[in-house]
Amino acid sequence: MANKKMTMADIAEMAGVTKSTVSRYFNGGYVKQTTKDKIQKVIEEYNYEPNAFARLKAKKSNVIGVVVPTLNSKVTSRVITSIDRYLRERDYTTLIKNSDHDIDLEIQNIQRLIHLNVDGILLSSISITKEHKKIFEEASIPVVVLAQDYPEGISIIDDDYQAGKFMGEYIGKNGHKKVGYIGVYETDEAVGIRRKQGVLDGLKKYGITDPVIAKSDYSFIGGQKNTREILEKADVDAIICATDRLAFGCYKILQKRGLRIPEDVSVAGFGGYDESSLLTPELATIKFDSYGMGYLGAETILKMIREEPVSKKQIVDYEFIEGKSVKKC
Repeated sequence: MANKKMTMADIAEMAGVTKSTVSRYFNGGYVKQTTKDKIQKVIEEYNYEPNAFARLKAKKSNVIGVVVPTLNSKVTSRVITSIDRYLRERDYTTLIKNSDHDIDLEIQNIQRLIHLNVDGILLSSISITKEHKKIFEEASIPVVVLAQDYPEGISIIDDDYQAGKFMGEYIGKNGHKKVGYIGVYETDEAVGIRRKQGVLDGLKKYGITDPVIAKSDYSFIGGQKNTREILEKADVDAIICATDRLAFGCYKILQKRGLRIPEDVSVAGFGGYDESSLLTPELATIKFDSYGMGYLGAETILKMIREEPVSKKQIVDYEFIEGKSVKKC
């Protein structure tokens, strides 16, 4: 019998037991030893592996739920890849739910994973609300929050404030006087608030106290729209973008208007996307250790499942990629 077509009903028939007995066997329920031996013999003979979803009602499912704000992001892709690789090597399955930057959908995804009886949840959150906290308190499984600070629980975060401050200072010390900033909405606390505040504080250190600020979603189109808005408001000599994708949109509008980068307007971003190095000129950007975040998240959730001690907050480092898109003083 082909392995992929084999079902629990087939195992039950060959072992001479009921389907419910086979189900109990896989889900950790009571089964007599003689019956276990019969089922095990069939499993070994046909190399049967139960589908992950068939095991989700087990006391220990070996499935970790992962909730992410988007699948259309290089950073998220790196985090997921690292999580999945780490867990797979330790015989865990990753079940990924995409929230599409929607808080309500994010809450629903968390609840669905809890109802599926996953062993733990890694949540790359947009924002931690009162409803999140209530669910976490009531959940009987460990939760690790990625990318957002969660003082009441366990979190792994990027150093958004310090990275923002570094970039603000870099633009300031290179002689720029009139700066634009394309941020994201404050619903994303890490990027929309902490990263932005870091940039503003870094600029302030060099006497730049009145940057032209625009807000966007995370899209290429949003970057274009906000760049047009900034150019209409002021004659800026630099634009800092909260993400590389926004910077891509910024490049398009500046080049479309005949403005040279960096001779006329410097541009900087955050993300360190591979594509950023292919831009002309290469984008100055800050790359967070997204693979490290995924690794730490997966390692931490398994430690919590084993009831081992973990740090309440771990901060992931960043790397500055200088590129050639910022004019030097």
